[in-house]
Amino acid sequence: MTEAPPLVHLVGAGPGDPDLLTVKALRLIQSADVVVYDRLVGDGILDLIPAGTTRISVGKESGHHLLPQDEINDLLVSLARPDRTVVRLKGGDPFVFGRGGEEALYLARYGVAVEVVPGITAAAGCAAMAGIPLTHRDVARSVRLITGHLSEDRALELDWDSLADPSCTLVIYMGVATIGRIAEGLMAAGLPPDTPVAVVERGTSGAARTLRSVLSAIGGAVEAWHIRPPALIIIGKVVGLGLAAETLSDDAFLPNVKPLISAE
Repeated sequence: MTEAPPLVHLVGAGPGDPDLLTVKALRLIQSADVVVYDRLVGDGILDLIPAGTTRISVGKESGHHLLPQDEINDLLVSLARPDRTVVRLKGGDPFVFGRGGEEALYLARYGVAVEVVPGITAAAGCAAMAGIPLTHRDVARSVRLITGHLSEDRALELDWDSLADPSCTLVIYMGVATIGRIAEGLMAAGLPPDTPVAVVERGTSGAARTLRSVLSAIGGAVEAWHIRPPALIIIGKVVGLGLAAETLSDDAFLPNVKPLISAE
């Protein structure tokens, strides 16, 4: 009888709130022998890992890695065994700017099977928390998910002409450090300076806050409010359709910023 190949579960932990875990993700977390987790996995989710389970932190943030990606890949291969449940726990969704695709390809190269368990990505989780619909009839007909940070800290050069579409919602991951450059590029390509922008910091966590501004002012606003990663940036008319300011006690509104646009 042929022995089953070793298996690693690439599991999305969602944006931070444990209640947003999928049922399958929770089951795997609670039955794992080893959990290898990233920095963006919330403490409340880590608390769900049973006592006695081996936990390995490989947290990464800009400019500082506990383990470089190639060492994470090697670690997963070394942990994978047919009789061991290995969970690679990643913030958000493993296949949305989570480098899950890289890890899956590496594992496959060494004969390790991979099961991907999707998670709620930050774009959906943070937008919902802030009351911002990513699409809306007659306002936004499409959504684009974009990274604001390129590998090896390369200069951020995007297709600004393509991105400067007023009928499209832009969601920027890892863009706090480059939001000024992003705003400049979009305005130079024709996106109106008064385009609404929201920055959701630590979305879905108890420490979440939302900053709302406009494209021409967002760089200074992020600096003035000392926004720090993890934070998600949403650009587009849909930001003006969010819940009213008085209903969002954690929202920061800058003076002299245009009020929310009408849904009409």
